[in-house]
Amino acid sequence: MTRRVVAPPPARAGLGRQALRYLPVLGTVLGLGLAIWLVATHDLASVTDAFGRIGIVGLAGIVLMRVAVLSLCGFAWERVLHRLSTTAEAGAFLILRFVRDGINVLLPVASVGGDVVGGRLLTFWGVPGTFAAASILVDMLIQVGTQALFVLIGVALLMQMEGESAASLAAWALRALGVTAIVLTAFFLFQRSPLMRGVERRVAELGRRFLRDQDEAAADSATGDAGVHGALDTVWAPKRWPLLFQGIVLHLLAWMLGAVEIWIALTCMGVEGVGLAEVVIIEALSQAIKSAAFPVPSGLGVQEGGFVLVGGLFGIDPGTAIALSLAKRVPDLVLGLPSLILWQTLEARRATVMAPPRG
Repeated sequence: MTRRVVAPPPARAGLGRQALRYLPVLGTVLGLGLAIWLVATHDLASVTDAFGRIGIVGLAGIVLMRVAVLSLCGFAWERVLHRLSTTAEAGAFLILRFVRDGINVLLPVASVGGDVVGGRLLTFWGVPGTFAAASILVDMLIQVGTQALFVLIGVALLMQMEGESAASLAAWALRALGVTAIVLTAFFLFQRSPLMRGVERRVAELGRRFLRDQDEAAADSATGDAGVHGALDTVWAPKRWPLLFQGIVLHLLAWMLGAVEIWIALTCMGVEGVGLAEVVIIEALSQAIKSAAFPVPSGLGVQEGGFVLVGGLFGIDPGTAIALSLAKRVPDLVLGLPSLILWQTLEARRATVMAPPRG
């Protein structure tokens, strides 16, 4: 008699991974619904009118500011691996920083999806997989840390204002910053801890699944003698702290330039009574609200709600606040779409080079 083999039920861990896979898609749907609701419940004509007043020149200025912001972030990323035994020039980091941002803002992935792809693409320039992964981990830590510092500056300015709404928002932001500080500290200690070696094999296994077959050698390089933990030790060496500090300064300057985008939009719309301090507060707190909803790709809907909430503190009506948020999304499309095309071009070229010869 032949026994019938019954397949075992799927493991809970597998179900958990599937749920996490669909989380960004769910976030996209919820965010899109929130964005539609915000527009539908406010005067659509006022949103259209405010956005129209920005004009082509104003939108072009906002796009140029975003180019400057991402360029500074790209150069900051390059500082992480500067003078190490890598073959990538600064231009590679600059190009891939645009790709990272394009993926994060336009595709239904978590806010770190573009960073993972950016680390992979960096290996196309001959950077070992261990150093590419280490550079992404360190750059993300610096990026989030400087963004938290920028939010703290905004909160300090907000606390100078009078009113219960300002005080409540400042208190919420301070609590969020406290949580962020704990997470950043844990992330830094994890990078410096031997525990990193314990998860390295698992990371390499996931890397093999993520990389194409022809790139398995790049994934295998992550399990060398030193591995990612050894690369992190090299990056965090005390003699390299001045270079890392340069990256911190460049990132902080980039977040400051993000406030200039708001100033350009409000000036073109003819909004009065909003000075430099107010612009910094709006940018800082809207970034904090957007970061708090990181599972929602590009903060869809959340960003708009944040602008409505924070803009109301300075007498900015909801229609104008939503138009301001939409203006901030114009660079996402103008720069993001070419970045996605560039990403696919790089992948196609890599596949062509690595393809086995026919015959």
